[in-house]
Amino acid sequence: MATAKKTTESAAVEQGEKHEGFTEEERSAMKERAKELKASSRRGSAKADPEADVLAKIAEMPESDRVLAARIHEIVKASAPELTPKLWYGMPAYARNGKVLCFFQAAQKFKSRYATLGFSDEAKGLDDGTMWPTVFALTTLTAADEARIGELVRTAVG
Repeated sequence: MATAKKTTESAAVEQGEKHEGFTEEERSAMKERAKELKASSRRGSAKADPEADVLAKIAEMPESDRVLAARIHEIVKASAPELTPKLWYGMPAYARNGKVLCFFQAAQKFKSRYATLGFSDEAKGLDDGTMWPTVFALTTLTAADEARIGELVRTAVG
């Protein structure tokens, strides 16, 4: 694996590209994930309210992301109440048996022009042929979009 990384870095240098490793946003996400893992191991048997953590994170988001994240949260909770909200790399996610099934990523998180709703390989029933989407770009939500998201979540739960 180290050889493959070195080869990739060497190719980038040869092509005049500057490789600086992870972006600041990626480093921040990794630090948030490390905090989440520490917090969950410290909680142990004393169950905190992970949904409160998710709602607090949503409240911190800029308005455009906050509106989308809050609505996604409502849709997921209504469509699949058996999923547990949790933070995953500092973003709202929804898990079954501790494994993330779907997640929201704010546009601001990686300075992207749109937020995303993604599904992990834990999601069921979304496979369609040999290629299918696992992440959906979100700029606003219409009633049709909300209905589609509800269907996707219900299908993903199985």
